Amino acid sequence: MRAGRKIEVIIPALNEERAIGKVIHDIPAFVDQIIVGDNGSHDQTVQRARDAGAMVIIEEERGYGAACLKALTLSDPNAIIVFLDGDYSDYPQEMATLVDPIIADEAKIVIGSRATGKAQSGALTPPQVFGNTLACWLIKLVWGMQFSDLGPFRAIDGKALGELDMRDRNYGWTVEMQIKAAHAKLPTIEVPVSYRNRIGTSKISGTIKGSVLAGSKILGLIARYSLAPPSTKK
Repeated sequence: MRAGRKIEVIIPALNEERAIGKVIHDIPAFVDQIIVGDNGSHDQTVQRARDAGAMVIIEEERGYGAACLKALTLSDPNAIIVFLDGDYSDYPQEMATLVDPIIADEAKIVIGSRATGKAQSGALTPPQVFGNTLACWLIKLVWGMQFSDLGPFRAIDGKALGELDMRDRNYGWTVEMQIKAAHAKLPTIEVPVSYRNRIGTSKISGTIKGSVLAGSKILGLIARYSLAPPSTKK
């Protein structure tokens, strides 16, 4: 608990046995529950997450969004939900800066911005920088909300998350959340966060195929939602 609010962390993970224990170890003590959405790992990710004290749920369907959605089935809708990658690129110690604005009722969503924070040299690849910049510019153009990043390290009020009716099951999870937040005019802010080179190779930015698929999905979602209002729950 933090200032009377329950805090839960969701970590989508795929073959992160070298990193997952470090991620969980660095999560602040005020967090009430840690849920790892394992995406069908064939290494020791599941066991190491459990050994570190996390609850683990398996989602065999590959996809970042699919893992997040499966993990959410174990979450408390009244909690503040923090999303965090399992590759040790984010700094879990900075979590208070994400949840405190929600606790103070200053925002419903807080995005950790790597663009305005301190990113280690090489941690963000050129395709990531270009794609994030383009996507954020398009979101501002269509929906009028300014972002600097589609960073995975973010916090959201559980009830607000439920209203967004999240559906994307792979590369478009983060941009879908930000588009729907902008469309619904949810109070959203960014805070600078640190970012380092991940442990292991990225399944997305670490390969040409992954970068192309992710970029295509993100731009495709923006195009689709610009033509038809995104689905949210009232």
